[in-house]
Amino acid sequence: MTLFEMNNQTDITEFIFLGFSNHPKLQGLFFLIFLVIYLTALLGKMLIITATRVSPALHTPMYYFLSNLSFLDICYTSTTIPVMLVNFFREKKTISYKGCLSQIFFLVTCAGTECVLLAAMAYDHYIAICHPLQYPVLMSVKVTVFLVTGSWLCGLLNSMTHTVLAATLTLCGSNQISHFLCDIPLLLKLSCSDTFLNESVLHVASATIGLSPCLFTAVSYMLIISAILRIPSAQGRSKAFSTCASHITVVVVFFGTANFNYDRPNVGYNLDMDILVSVVFCVVTPMLNPIIYSLRNKEVKGSLRKLTRECGFSSEISD
Repeated sequence: MTLFEMNNQTDITEFIFLGFSNHPKLQGLFFLIFLVIYLTALLGKMLIITATRVSPALHTPMYYFLSNLSFLDICYTSTTIPVMLVNFFREKKTISYKGCLSQIFFLVTCAGTECVLLAAMAYDHYIAICHPLQYPVLMSVKVTVFLVTGSWLCGLLNSMTHTVLAATLTLCGSNQISHFLCDIPLLLKLSCSDTFLNESVLHVASATIGLSPCLFTAVSYMLIISAILRIPSAQGRSKAFSTCASHITVVVVFFGTANFNYDRPNVGYNLDMDILVSVVFCVVTPMLNPIIYSLRNKEVKGSLRKLTRECGFSSEISD
């Protein structure tokens, strides 16, 4: 018996997505927009991963984290956008029951891993700015690999727990999901069995995987900013701020949209607004990560410029 069939007493074999159903005449336009976003995101992330691999100047913990973040965002967008693109050409936008659970597993894995990984990157920046002389020891290769591996293990463990619990739900009645993707809260709404355990685990996970890394990151940057303000020269302060500005931007966008996506009140529910918030969180934010890092980081821009010339691209990344 597989994970998806374990203790599952339901006649539902597929789910119907209602996302974007309010605008049937715009399906072709939506397809083109999300296809461009997806391809742009893939290209940007693959360029960053390749650049950090081939450029010796980027063989540092910071860029090791960045390459993992780029790979994570590829998984993130590939979990939702391909299914969405296919459904734009379907009158009945569906996903199988097993496909829905698989989407939940990968989506929750990526979200949880990114929360912890961003906190690890904040720690890296804190050590680099506040304890530069100890950086080679505190951020050794072994420590860096441990932090990245720990981030993925946290995301996987959290996701496996939620997916196993979701597979035990008894689903009955409607199989319509008011969204363009499968997520745990959406599945809980369709359950006619007791969801107390699922909701309790969800709250605990939100505190440990979501809130704790967010607070750790916030404290790290409070200490970083405090240390930067004590730098006597204006040039030194500017350089230090530039070093961590891109990461601060990514952190604010990610945790801000995540909080708005999962913790906003349900009063005055609007399908279009719900879809818009989720698009920003699941599609736009992962796409922006490599762009933000590329625009704010001279080393990345230089490596990308060199890589594009070697690959025969005519256009260059501007300064």
